[in-house]
Amino acid sequence: MMRTLRNAMFGLIATVGGLMAAAQPATAQIVLKPAYGEASMLGAGKARGAVVWSHGRSVESEDSESPTPLYMKSLREAGWDVYRMDRMRVSDTLPNSARALAGYADSLKGKGYRQVVLTGQSFGAFISLMAAGQTDRVDAVIGTAPAAYGNFTEAYDSYRENAAQLWPILRNVRQSRVMLFFFHGDDFDPGGRGEPARSTLAQRGLNHLVIDQPALLTGHGAANTGLFVRRFAGCIVRFAEAPTSPNDPPCDDSWGRTPSAELMQAAVPSAASGSATGSATGAADAASPARSYTGLWYGSYINGREVALAVEKAEGDTVYADYVLGAGMEADQPFERVRRKGRIEDGELVFDEKGRNVLRYRLRPDGRVAATWLDKAGKGRLETVLRKVK
Repeated sequence: MMRTLRNAMFGLIATVGGLMAAAQPATAQIVLKPAYGEASMLGAGKARGAVVWSHGRSVESEDSESPTPLYMKSLREAGWDVYRMDRMRVSDTLPNSARALAGYADSLKGKGYRQVVLTGQSFGAFISLMAAGQTDRVDAVIGTAPAAYGNFTEAYDSYRENAAQLWPILRNVRQSRVMLFFFHGDDFDPGGRGEPARSTLAQRGLNHLVIDQPALLTGHGAANTGLFVRRFAGCIVRFAEAPTSPNDPPCDDSWGRTPSAELMQAAVPSAASGSATGSATGAADAASPARSYTGLWYGSYINGREVALAVEKAEGDTVYADYVLGAGMEADQPFERVRRKGRIEDGELVFDEKGRNVLRYRLRPDGRVAATWLDKAGKGRLETVLRKVK
């Protein structure tokens, strides 16, 4: 998604004298603008600081059109003025964009912001770190899935540079504290970057936090998910505001591993008395394949919503269950609970009633359940793994 040719050089070095996009010519190639509109800005005197998000880089499209990641809303809600630096591909090289970003950081501090934090995804993480090596006015950098040299599939000859070139960049960071995220299954990641990053930053004496391959978050775009927000937004806000300390709560929040009280109450109305609705553990005939599915199963989707399946009873191969979905990250994603009627099909538990989204569950060898949600119109698919909690 964010691929660049190692030696590519494009024209038009951006002018960085002005602070806002509106103060620059319409043809400017690198611009800073409010991520959520002018009305969202508190101003240097009231905001806790200014945070600038930098998107990745794609050869095929303009990543300046990509949405601001969900976790940035947490910084806005915490009282930060949130900007994004948009870059057109024609001028988007590591030297040009890092220089522009460093200039914007200087301008923001000059405007009176108490703290300036740079955040970035992939190529944006690289230029954020590089900018912190060009000015003393960056207080912190938060980089997710840093990469600038292609991926395993399309740039096999150069993608290892995503590690090799990261180390000198980290060594050049002047004084900023640094937070980095590396994800499992990231096709841009050569692997093994967590420990060397920690070592390099420690040798520099820089306050840092490296989150290496957090559970259940996979792929290059993991930081754009609701699950990432649920797990790490609080930690990111703390890191933006102040250096880490031994008394800090764990960075990796337990959300999605233990059912919320609201979800438990909806999935198992009699949970407080210690028994599941319909005596789930004994409702199915001992010889029925459905018996393996009875009980309460819990997990979370990558979009940041809790999910539970309470399998109450079975009549032959027919299964009755409550499907409970926790509230999502957006206002149009309310808490939901629906009654479902399904069946056992080749050992798999399937709910596909007419006019409803399809739910499919298959027992895994480890005793957990692989769960799939399919949009009834065929426009979406979610997968996760559920564990039995009752």
